[in-house]
Amino acid sequence: MGMRVTTGSVADDEKAAVWRGAVSRTTVPVEVRPLTGRPFDGLVESHRLGYVRISTLEADAARLSRTAALIARAPLSEPQVGVGVQVSGRAVLEQDGRRAEVPPGGLVLYDTARPYAVDYPERFRTHLFHLPRRLLAVPERDLRDASATAVGPAEGCGPVLLPFLGVLAASVDAYPAPVGDRLAGSVADLLSALVAQLVRSRTTDEPDGPSAHLVRRVREYVDHHLADPELAPERIAQAHHISVRYLHRLFEDEGVTVGRLVQRRRLEACARELARRGRTSPTVSAVAQRWGFVNPAHFSRAFRAAYGVSPREWRALRSGDAG
Repeated sequence: MGMRVTTGSVADDEKAAVWRGAVSRTTVPVEVRPLTGRPFDGLVESHRLGYVRISTLEADAARLSRTAALIARAPLSEPQVGVGVQVSGRAVLEQDGRRAEVPPGGLVLYDTARPYAVDYPERFRTHLFHLPRRLLAVPERDLRDASATAVGPAEGCGPVLLPFLGVLAASVDAYPAPVGDRLAGSVADLLSALVAQLVRSRTTDEPDGPSAHLVRRVREYVDHHLADPELAPERIAQAHHISVRYLHRLFEDEGVTVGRLVQRRRLEACARELARRGRTSPTVSAVAQRWGFVNPAHFSRAFRAAYGVSPREWRALRSGDAG
């Protein structure tokens, strides 16, 4: 069942508040400031597709703000990733000091756990896709780097992602639950690819510092040797002819220790493999061992700490077997 709210029959002085309430219930709590001098006119439609919430907003020019105060009021709510697909009208989204101008036909990604604001300077229609952040299986640092970046219909993942999301939004109530669960998994996979593409583009565009090339080489080395249970800072430093101390200093600016980088990349590899659908699936312990985890109990604890669920629950959720 979906939800539909319109301000058509609401008193003029209550229209904006009613629309704000509908948006806050179906997406995340936000403040709304109309940008026109006339009575506000708006529509909200929302549907659930597996663990993805798809909401269509149509309204007069307005500013939507996700403030730190609103975030603090619900400290236990699960962080969500949002993607806005502009159908008509422009959007200007600001988050983490970046500003993304999204034209009609484009999209932008944002993180609801951190403050952001969106200006719609004229009447607009947009599709918002919200899903739990942990289901993207991407590092929080990468998500932060990818947020507030506009993607056009001919850029990067745009030619694949935009038509797919548009069709889903238009037909979301037509899918039975098992199909919806699998389509939700496809949304998560495509958004993970979008984050990876945006992070790669941003890294390529930034000028290299004196150690940036070495950091990239280390990251590539880690990715190619994840299955080696002996992969450790000492082994990595030796392979690059540097001291362990210098290796750790290189990654201080990256915001992650070398050990945590190795564990995070292993967990991401396990999460991807456990999420694959097929008639025969390897056991959780086999997946863990394949990616360098020698202690099953340690793997389960680390996985739950990173994704909020056990490896078995993750696999059931992503395969559509969980309710």
